[in-house]
Amino acid sequence: MRQLDTDMWVTESPLRFLGLEVGARMTVVRLPDGRLWLHSPVSATPELVREVEALGPVAFLIAPNRFHHLYVSEWKEACPDALVYVAPGLETKRSDLDLAGVLSDEPEPGWKDAIEQVALGGMPMMSEVVFFHRPSATLIVTDLAFNVGPDDAPLTRFFFRLNGAYGRVSATVLERLLARDRTKLRQSFERMLEWPFERIVVAHGDVSESGGRDQLVASYDWLLR
Repeated sequence: MRQLDTDMWVTESPLRFLGLEVGARMTVVRLPDGRLWLHSPVSATPELVREVEALGPVAFLIAPNRFHHLYVSEWKEACPDALVYVAPGLETKRSDLDLAGVLSDEPEPGWKDAIEQVALGGMPMMSEVVFFHRPSATLIVTDLAFNVGPDDAPLTRFFFRLNGAYGRVSATVLERLLARDRTKLRQSFERMLEWPFERIVVAHGDVSESGGRDQLVASYDWLLR
């Protein structure tokens, strides 16, 4: 794991999707009470579990959209006291999980002192919930945007160039196609933009330390204009 800010870490893991190596990123936040909040968990290897638990007790496991849930059960097994929260729709898709709740626009009491959230409307196939870590002014997203660059695999770079989403924080054509109700999505997006974020942590691609906000807005010009 590597530390991004006070009480925030990330770790990456290989992941192939549709034949592309896109990688995956888990974000770990230490809450004011010392407990840990894990966003989009990657595989719970014994080494990673030990490294995470050295930071504090794992309290919350977050499956932030309908695609990022594969390793939640591994972490629940490794950390049985952790509470599992999932994006809307996953409560039926993953009926095998022991859920504490379904994510909404309102943060849970356990993390509301440090983390805010918006459930993106209008994209039911993805059903993503985005988060804002207030102390570090960090936006945490999953598949709302990507940040693929020169360090990624050649085929991955080619695909994202083809989709106009290379070298910056950007959505792809897929996000536009998944937007079923643009009015609802725009309302959610505008709520998200009220947060004063500087850093953007994406699940696929590089973390954006600066300039990502303007890039994200520009990539959703089709929605916001």
